Amino acid sequence: MKQKMIDVSIHLFDKKGFTETSIQEIVDELGVTKGTFYYYFTNKQELLTTIHLNFIEFLLKKQDEILQDEAKDSREKLRAMIYMVLQSINERKKSARIFFREMRNLGPKYLEQNVEKRDQFRKNLQQLVEEGIRKGEFQEDLHADMVTRGILGMTNWSYYWYNPEGDVSAEELTDIYVEILLNGINKSD
Repeated sequence: MKQKMIDVSIHLFDKKGFTETSIQEIVDELGVTKGTFYYYFTNKQELLTTIHLNFIEFLLKKQDEILQDEAKDSREKLRAMIYMVLQSINERKKSARIFFREMRNLGPKYLEQNVEKRDQFRKNLQQLVEEGIRKGEFQEDLHADMVTRGILGMTNWSYYWYNPEGDVSAEELTDIYVEILLNGINKSD
């Protein structure tokens, strides 16, 4: 029942927004009582936190798999990570939109857990950029923290505008992003 409640909430939060969705609407959709809701969650913010944590923990697990792949160099890991984020946004579109859009609705008590995990994802990516700099795969004069935030800005905002059924596949978009990151947009001589 808990997972069903999460799934219904993801659908409703995506469709109507977190603040516009009531606990009553969630339980009505499931055909249960508010008591059932409160058996699993203290309040709506705890439910939203669970949705956020499920998404970021999924991303962290996938990120770790990429980082642990010793057969890949830093460039290949960077490409794999960008593709993973784009695919995750595509495959878990509703959860991704809630994750990026509804964080502002978390109170301090709930926000802390989410920020910690988001920061871990960012730090892992930054360590990859720093490793690429150290190994001479990336330019040595880069500010790894700013490059990392730029990569996250490009990939994370894709949830808002990217249509995987459009003219550009996730693979192609990944290639575009990697090309911009590694070679810029200047015309070659």
